[in-house]
Amino acid sequence: MKTDSSSGRSSSSDVQQRKQRRMQSNRESARRSRMKKQKHLDDLAAEVALLSKQNSHISNSINAAADHCVEIEAHNSVLRAQVTELSQRLRSLDQILTHAAADEFQIGDALWNNCWNLVQPITAAAAQAQLFEYY
Repeated sequence: MKTDSSSGRSSSSDVQQRKQRRMQSNRESARRSRMKKQKHLDDLAAEVALLSKQNSHISNSINAAADHCVEIEAHNSVLRAQVTELSQRLRSLDQILTHAAADEFQIGDALWNNCWNLVQPITAAAAQAQLFEYY
């Protein structure tokens, strides 16, 4: 160990310089850390803005889809009511046709019998006329 005053000053000066360099290095490191932290915060803020915009867009899409669904359900309800009404009409028409066919069959039989009753005397008269021709 040197006890001489010049070497004491020099070693004291070296310690001071190292201390100054360390303090400067720490300041630079702290500045870089603050800049890194600020950049991270800025990146997070940009991500929040982007996600908020996407969330708003998705929310608007969901609302539009829900409105469209309500419209479709209303239209579906109208169509179901129309199906019910048309089914009832079809059953009524089917019943009418069934009764008309049965009535037509009965009317057809009655007409046929009436026509046959009219034709029989004519046929009998014609047969009698043919008998006279042979004689």
